[in-house]
This record gives sequence, C-alpha cells and structure tokens, in this order.
Amino acid sequence: MNFRPGKLLLASSLIPLFAFAQAPNPALLTKAKAIHDRVLKLDTHNDIDPSTFTAECNYLKRLTTQVNLPKMVDGDMDVAFFIVYVGQGLPTPEAYDIAYKQAIEKFEAVHHFTKTIAPDVMGLALTPADVRRLHRQGKRIAVIGVENGYPIGTDIKRVKEFYDRGGRYLSLAHNGNSQLADSNTGEASGYLHNNGLSPLGREVIAEMNRLGMMVDLSHPSKGANLEAIRLSQAPVIASHSSVRALADHSRNMDDEQLLALKKNGGVIQIVGFASYLKVDSKERTAALTALRGDFGFGAGRTGGPTFRRPTGPRACPVEAPPSATAAAPRRAGGFLNMLPPDRRAEYEKRLAEIDAKYPPAPRANVQDMVNHIDYAVKLIGIDHVGISSDFDGGGGIDGWDSAAEAFNVTLELVRRGYTEEQIGKLWSGNLLRVWADVEKVAQKLQKR
Repeated sequence: MNFRPGKLLLASSLIPLFAFAQAPNPALLTKAKAIHDRVLKLDTHNDIDPSTFTAECNYLKRLTTQVNLPKMVDGDMDVAFFIVYVGQGLPTPEAYDIAYKQAIEKFEAVHHFTKTIAPDVMGLALTPADVRRLHRQGKRIAVIGVENGYPIGTDIKRVKEFYDRGGRYLSLAHNGNSQLADSNTGEASGYLHNNGLSPLGREVIAEMNRLGMMVDLSHPSKGANLEAIRLSQAPVIASHSSVRALADHSRNMDDEQLLALKKNGGVIQIVGFASYLKVDSKERTAALTALRGDFGFGAGRTGGPTFRRPTGPRACPVEAPPSATAAAPRRAGGFLNMLPPDRRAEYEKRLAEIDAKYPPAPRANVQDMVNHIDYAVKLIGIDHVGISSDFDGGGGIDGWDSAAEAFNVTLELVRRGYTEEQIGKLWSGNLLRVWADVEKVAQKLQKR
C-alpha cells in the first residue's frame, strides 16, 4: 500500500471547496501546486482517540476523523503531531492515576499504529532528522505531543517517561488550572498560582530543557507563559494558538507574549480553529464552555471532570469516498467522534438550542486564518510563525476542514505574495528549527 503518489491531481479537486475572493488564475494555481508539492508540510496538533488506532479500525481507512492517511494523501500533508491529551481533573492521587493511564493508552496507540499496523507507510519521528529521513523514504510521519501536564501528577520522573515514550512537546495546563500552571481559563474563573507557574511547574520546565522536550504555551495563562519563557533555556512553541489583537480570546497570544516569544527564538503555530480566529459573543462563549464541560471536553476550572472515553463495542466511523464535486461535510468539532451516537445527538440538540439563542459569528475561513499569519509575521517576523489545525479536537474552518484540504492554505499564502522559502518556513521549517535548537540546548545541559 503506497500513500505517496498522485498528490497534485487530488489537490486540484479541492479548489471548489473554498470560495476565494476571486477564482485563482491558472498561473497562480500552477505555482501554488508546485510549491505545495515541494515544501514539507507539518501540522503540530491533531487529537486522537485510541479506538481508531486498532487492528480493526485505524487511520489506514478513510474515517470520519479529520485526519487519517487517505486524507493526508489527498491534501499532501506530510507530518501530523498526534496528541496525548487528557482533560483537567481533580488534584488527587486517584485522579492523577486515571489521567496517567489515559495518557499511556494514547502513547501506546500511536506506537502500535506506526510499528505494527502501518509501518510501511507511516513512521514515528523522535528528532527533526527523523522527520526528514522518513520524508525521503516516502512515508507519512507521526510525532507525539502532550497536551496538559496534568497526567504527570506530582511525580516529575514522569516527564522523562513521557519523553522516552516519544513525547516531544508538553503544555503545563489545558482548560483549567493544573498542579503545574495556571490556565487561560483563569481569566474568567480565577487563578491557582497567581497567574503563573507552581514550584513543581518550574521544575518541569527545567527538566524539559534538560531532556530536549519543547515547552508548549498553548492553553496556559499569559502570566504562566511569560514566566515559562523567562525560565526556559531553550526556545518555546505555541502549538495551536492565534493572535489576540484580531480575536480577543484568552487562548490567543497578545502582542506582549508574541514579542517575548520572538526574543526567546520560539514559534507560534497559528491554528485553524474557527472560534480562535473570529470570536463569538461572550454569552455564546459561556454557553459553549458549559456545554463542553457537561460532556467532559475541556472543563474550564480546576477540579472539573476528567474525560473518560466510552467503553464497549463501537462502530468504526468510516465515511464514503469524497466526490470530486461535493464539499466535505462540515463538523461542529472533531471531538464529537469520541461520543456514542445517543450522546452525540444530545450534544447536537443542545448546540442547536445555543445557536438559536446566541447565533454564531460567520464561520472563519482560510482567509481569516492567513490574516492571523500576516499579523504575526509583521509583528515578530517570518521565522517565528507556523501552521496548525487542532483537527479532531474542535479545529476546522471553511476551506481547511480536514487534512485533505491543506492545499487551500498554500494557495492563499501564494495569493498574498509569500515566497516558496517563506511558505516552507511556515509549514514546517520554523518548527523544525526550534525543535533542533531545543535538542542542542539539551545536549549542552546534559554535558554539564
């Protein structure tokens, strides 16, 4: 089974899925196709469910997930960071143990897929050199990122364990203050660590520097992020965030954080997540946060529920092959794939009630996303900006609603005048440079 050939033919069929301000002329389209073919394309944030990494149901199939191998081929996506995510839970030994086991399940799912199910077509990269080597071999590439340090509990040795299992970045909090850092949600609900890091969180930063693990600023609070940047001896990343000056959401980075990120040598991966590119009303945002909390997705406070994946037999969510003329179905959020049918129906019913009471802002599209890229590039420079999606974790915008539509991002960048060198930096070059710098710092620290 070979997932590499035929990529540009598929890319051309995606153009009707996204309405540009004006149809691209043939010369622009040809230029964008050639650039998209040549640059290495990397997405730093794709959530996963272990139930779709089994022998019977996995990413070799065209699943309803926004990311899988057929869709990566359609969009000619080369690298996917698969995410070990566990939601925020109670600060108790029992809850830490549950979260730890959930994290290990996701680590093992990625290893099982790359080593046993699909080793001929996808490899696991542990270094930037691995990424380039596997790309030369014609394989798609998996990397592991850890979203939320909560599963570490109070045992700092688990940082090394997560690194040894393949984790190459880690964020110290998610939605809800953790034992390591305050969350962006603290702006509304209050902080636990005075808008910063805990003593253990500071130790974790030092340990990540020593190991060569990238510090991720997406989700912690502004104060925690600025403290992490000051403490880190290596460049940091924001694996899936956008610009607060354009969308006033606590998950986005303001100019002070962006400038600190630049000084540190890091990179912000602008995310194709609609509500981080164009913000809804405060009333709608509060209603959606409560809804997701009720269903176990990203509780916005310390002590919220730890999400437990439904148990028991589940149907493999395979979708029909896409038509060259029909647009892909829009998703309310990839995380819904983790719900059984009855719970998903209940979620969608309540979402419809929220839509009726608090209408959403027009859905963000690829042009909105590139507006955020433009802003960040002008403020901090082309060397400090990248691209991510948060697919299967709520991400998706008009024109880039799955890995299959990645070409539309390149096309819009070309339309705005970005060069091939600049597009290569945005899609992967900057992130790989930071990752390599983090490794160099670790080597120096280990020699000491």
